[in-house]
Amino acid sequence: MKKIYRYILGALVVLSCAAVWILTSRMAHRELAARTCQGKGKLQVTVTDSSERRFVAKADVQDWLEKEYGAYAGLPLDSVDLHRIEKIISAHSAVRDCEAWITDDGVLHVQLCQRQPVLKLDNGQNACYADATGYLFPLQSRGSVDVPVVSGTLPVKLERGYKGYLQDQGQSLWLSRIIGMVLYMKGTVWEQDIDRIRVQADGEVRLYPVEGKEEFLFGPPVRIEEKFRLLTAYYRSVVPSKDPGYYKTVDLRYRKQVVCKK
Repeated sequence: MKKIYRYILGALVVLSCAAVWILTSRMAHRELAARTCQGKGKLQVTVTDSSERRFVAKADVQDWLEKEYGAYAGLPLDSVDLHRIEKIISAHSAVRDCEAWITDDGVLHVQLCQRQPVLKLDNGQNACYADATGYLFPLQSRGSVDVPVVSGTLPVKLERGYKGYLQDQGQSLWLSRIIGMVLYMKGTVWEQDIDRIRVQADGEVRLYPVEGKEEFLFGPPVRIEEKFRLLTAYYRSVVPSKDPGYYKTVDLRYRKQVVCKK
């Protein structure tokens, strides 16, 4: 009998704890519903990488919420759709990710991170940025970044205002390779010494230096490390023995050799 009493007592304790939890939850819910969200004057926007690029400002977020979400000021805190707010803000091309939350004082907080372009594609009619993953997004009306420009007859279709990844596998592969070339140059002497990257009609890439009149025939953006080693060898072994502008073209397309032509 004593064992039965212990089971009964244990069950009563559990039921009591559950009742207290339910009551507390209901009271917290009623308290949350009683508090309301503050207006845009109290909106707090944090752009975590604003020192690097300034594509998005607080005013942009305010406009997006007003036009695409509607009024949120005065709404009970538990009725503000934070997931929808995050979705609205993240849909804008310069935003990589976003998080929204409301503090107990009713202030709506938005923290976002901008996309980081690694190059700009320009076919003479349309231009766009590409990030390291191959995501394309339009040039922004607010702010710009200094990144290498790949111009000429690009083997990718650039549609005005397009954002997203290329769906054609061949185009996507070429883009990933040209991004790989630009990322290889980043942080090296070539980032400063190469002035232009141009693509010919046959898909061949040509590089043009900041100083000098040479045209470097790079070919397709493959064997990148090897070709830049050849370019280094050209500057170390050939340039010191020749007058400036002596060679017109420097061909890096062949394995283990540099072919220079006047």
